[in-house]
Amino acid sequence: MNSRSIGRVLRWLVALALLGGTGARAEAPDYVLGIGDRVRVSVFGYPDMTADVRVDEVGSIRYALVGSLVVTGHSTREVETTLAQRLSEGGFIRNPQVSVLITEYLSRKVAVMGEVSKPGQYALTQRSKVLDLLAEAGGVVTGIASDAATLLRADGSKMDIDLFRLFKGDAAENVVIEPGDTLYVARASQFYVYGEVQRPGTYRLERRMTVSQAISAGGGLTPRGTERRATVKRRDASGDEEVLSVRGSDTLQPDDVLQIKESLF
Repeated sequence: MNSRSIGRVLRWLVALALLGGTGARAEAPDYVLGIGDRVRVSVFGYPDMTADVRVDEVGSIRYALVGSLVVTGHSTREVETTLAQRLSEGGFIRNPQVSVLITEYLSRKVAVMGEVSKPGQYALTQRSKVLDLLAEAGGVVTGIASDAATLLRADGSKMDIDLFRLFKGDAAENVVIEPGDTLYVARASQFYVYGEVQRPGTYRLERRMTVSQAISAGGGLTPRGTERRATVKRRDASGDEEVLSVRGSDTLQPDDVLQIKESLF
């Protein structure tokens, strides 16, 4: 899959997210509250009891007539039920209809960094996977992003994500994102082509790209150019530069400098 195809896939995912197809911003029923989250508590028919409160450092909120209530590890529905019971059992309100709405998700943050359209932090409002998070971040930057990413787990471990296989539908690459994770999309490797090609310059190195494909990326040969005398400047493991003769079927490596020479005939 080339960079243009990857871009089309991600634009499709973004469109789904905007239409609600991925549920990236919708509050999920199984979301549990954590320290730092802010909620709006209201009771139907009692507008003076509406309050915006934040979950404090010990995992509690304070609410009128109820006092302190531990909410971490509980869903908004569970908190609604508990508050209603407290108000009813305390003789304050008969059959109260309590609503708890999350207004800020701060306890379940994840980050998307690197070559994406909208890098930054995002809230996990439901069980999300790598594709959901990429869609939330606007997709990878076409023509610049690598076809590989790294998932840095909150516990310090790392996982390589093959974006090429992911966008081809490989479910094994679409792993679940956890709070505190960081997804980093690297910049794609590049190569340089000069000499007898139509558009000399620096280009994105596609996976298993051959010399012939690199020449095509540069607009093809000039009338005087030939593929038969192509050479590549490449640095070896010690950093020393070497010049190699290559054929059209040979595969390029990151940072190769491909030179296309004039035909002798």
